[in-house]
Amino acid sequence: MSFRRDFIKLSLGAAAAASIALTALPSFSQGVTLLNVSYDPTRELYAEYNQAFAKYWKAKTGQDVSIKQSHGGSGKQARSVIDGIDADVVTLALAGDIDAIAKNGGQVAPDWEKRLPHNSAPYSSTIVFLVKKGNPKGLKDWDDLVKPGVQVITPNPKTSGGARWNYLAAWEFAKRKYGGDAKAQEFVGNLYKNVPVLDAGARGSTITFVQRGVGDVLLAWENEAFLALKEFGPEKFEIVVPSLSILAEPSVAVVDKVADKKGTRKVAEEYLKYLYSDEGQE
Repeated sequence: MSFRRDFIKLSLGAAAAASIALTALPSFSQGVTLLNVSYDPTRELYAEYNQAFAKYWKAKTGQDVSIKQSHGGSGKQARSVIDGIDADVVTLALAGDIDAIAKNGGQVAPDWEKRLPHNSAPYSSTIVFLVKKGNPKGLKDWDDLVKPGVQVITPNPKTSGGARWNYLAAWEFAKRKYGGDAKAQEFVGNLYKNVPVLDAGARGSTITFVQRGVGDVLLAWENEAFLALKEFGPEKFEIVVPSLSILAEPSVAVVDKVADKKGTRKVAEEYLKYLYSDEGQE
């Protein structure tokens, strides 16, 4: 996961009310638990970040905070929040997934994107190719992925935010190289004909490629590709950077209805703000 860096983009009786408000405030003499509903490849990121934030919050307030995590395809995770999972915050792959939560039930306020810097996108990434060592099929750019005999591993864009970034990057490449949306649609259709399996999320696709040995190339978040190199070694895999990729800006928001119901708004807001701090960006 790359934190903020420069890219060129493509592309919610007075006495009674006061009583209710006071009741909703958390008691700092007691511990608090947050649920962060996130997308697939952020498991390692938030495992470290949650420890750092808990230490920061304890020093600042004297209150213990623990953060529980839920991970999966970004679209699927958004649906779980819409369906009622008690997430205090969401950290999802696409702004559109948080918009869907706002529009379907209103758990998130419509102005969520304006509440934090950079349109509530505290970090960014891009899409790269992960191939086997030596790149035996010589896959260097997007048009190599539509060749006969090439197996491409990418998640299902109906459930995975990362897959939608993959889709958009391929679309833009084809649109620029071959001209127009019709050519781009044809190109992406041909690419998906080379996909033997559609996992629900990015981590599932990584497992399919690096552990099960299925496919010739994995379309991956940059951080997910580097994690594969770290865990399995550069003697097994290598990263190919295509000629054109896309600025992927995962987004974050407080789930207003849940945070207000549970009385966790203050800590939930601080949890997301801390992502922008020097410590949170490390």
